Amino acid sequence: MKGFHNLVLHIDLSQRSFEEESIDDNVYRQLLGGKGLGTHLLLNNTKAGVDPLSADNVIIFATGPVTDTKVYGSCRFGAFTKSPLTGIYSESYVGGRAAEPLSRTGYDAIIIKGASDKPVYLEISNKKVIFRDASHLWGKDTFETEDAIKAEVGRKDAGIIVIGPAGEKLVKFAVIETEYWRSLARTGPGAVMGSKKVKGIAFYGDIRRQVAKPEAINKVWDELKATGRGDPVAKKYYGEGTLQMIPGLNKVGAFPTKYWSRGTYDKWPNLTIDALKTNCNVRAKACPKCYLACGNLSQVMEGRHQGLKIVGPEFETTYALGGLCMIDDIREVAYLNDICDRLGIDTITFGNLAAFTIEASHRKSIGIRLEYGDVDGIADLLYKVARREGIGAILAEGIRYAAKEWGLEDLAIHVKGLEPGGYEPRVLKAMGLAYAVNDRGACHLRATAYKAELSGVIPPEQIEGKAEVVIDFEDRHTLFDSLIICRFFRDIYLWDKISLLINAATGMELDKKGLQKLALDITNKAREFNLREGMTKEADTLPRRFFEEKLEDSGKVLPKSEFDKMLSDYYKLKGWD
Repeated sequence: MKGFHNLVLHIDLSQRSFEEESIDDNVYRQLLGGKGLGTHLLLNNTKAGVDPLSADNVIIFATGPVTDTKVYGSCRFGAFTKSPLTGIYSESYVGGRAAEPLSRTGYDAIIIKGASDKPVYLEISNKKVIFRDASHLWGKDTFETEDAIKAEVGRKDAGIIVIGPAGEKLVKFAVIETEYWRSLARTGPGAVMGSKKVKGIAFYGDIRRQVAKPEAINKVWDELKATGRGDPVAKKYYGEGTLQMIPGLNKVGAFPTKYWSRGTYDKWPNLTIDALKTNCNVRAKACPKCYLACGNLSQVMEGRHQGLKIVGPEFETTYALGGLCMIDDIREVAYLNDICDRLGIDTITFGNLAAFTIEASHRKSIGIRLEYGDVDGIADLLYKVARREGIGAILAEGIRYAAKEWGLEDLAIHVKGLEPGGYEPRVLKAMGLAYAVNDRGACHLRATAYKAELSGVIPPEQIEGKAEVVIDFEDRHTLFDSLIICRFFRDIYLWDKISLLINAATGMELDKKGLQKLALDITNKAREFNLREGMTKEADTLPRRFFEEKLEDSGKVLPKSEFDKMLSDYYKLKGWD
């Protein structure tokens, strides 16, 4: 089928073998690529109840039908597995240069199963799979590892992904890194690679995917090239990156602060793009095939971190380490961000865990005393987590485990074991619904419902019609993740453009109703996986604190009755009743 290679590669680490599998066109017609294909393969290549860190779990890397084309925002790929952090469905996506080399191996997905008996890294192309010894890389950070693999493989066109020490130690929220600062971050895919003793993978090849209507893709590209950079949304991303969210969220009282007890941080001006540009040399950085350039390549100019270079810190990292932990210097957020990147740790989960630990240490004896704003104490905690030392061994298991261990389950903020992104659901109520129903836990990206509430599509306090809005965003984003396209093009690729892109890539003709059916089928596949793993409807809820505990600064709360109404509406619209 046009837009696809129609091939999947299976790699068995235990046997050091590999084989190809042909994929029928009907699979692509029903589920597209990316999330749709990855979820289908995850269901078919794992058994119910599989231990996420066992040899029987798989990790799947998948592209979509617009990968390695001219489509703006298409330089992305996804990873799919059973999460060691949540015990349910895991998906993560990343941009940068690795997606196109992955596509050029000639496979729509690469499935890795089994486990090596010693550290390895893989070299995967359209001609071969090489199992290379990685004993000399075990223990090295992600930057060192990526540099070493790149030098040893000796191909400038290779896309390289790696894990750090946290993945090796099976920290359950370990990430997979590429290009130093880009992460397949949430739900712990780095721990799955670590459990298989895979330190890294290099992808390259010379197979180009064939699309159905290249002239149509060229037309979209030409139109956006001519008008895209002048778009107000594009200008905002280019000028401010994701830090643009901080002033607005504080204005409406939805910037999570002091471990989810406040919706504003009085020191927020110290965390903005202006603060970053005051303290760092900053220039916009983009993925290939993108003009938004949301990344800020920043170098600290002075102070104790002088010379530190990082892409970021982006909004989610800044909310988690800045707001939740009440760190009021963007340079210090960058410092902790850098440690997370090198060790291979998810900044959102760690920031939440650090703030939870601060609160826990104030309430009872947990072996340490930690204060809000204590950068060095938080950095020390970060190293302890990566090494599984002392209290770090507890936190390395994730929020549910730590909360139960310390008897503070009512304090802990998570859904299905995953902490939310930086949007307060007692103010932005659609985000409360989105967090509750998401198939990987409290994810802010699968629906980005905050966008609808902040832009005036629907008032934050309105309950009627909220489920419809969440589903509309969720359906479009599900198709984004199956094509695969960057989320930040959500205001550019609306329903008509999604239809056009699918037609141009695959030849399939789908109107909005057909697109919504396709999105629902993909979402239902992910839910099928979760139901198979024992998840029930009762898991589609929020922490008690959001329903009962008022924000200290605004007094706002999300009444349980309002949440139940949104959830009931959502289930009816999804056909899940």
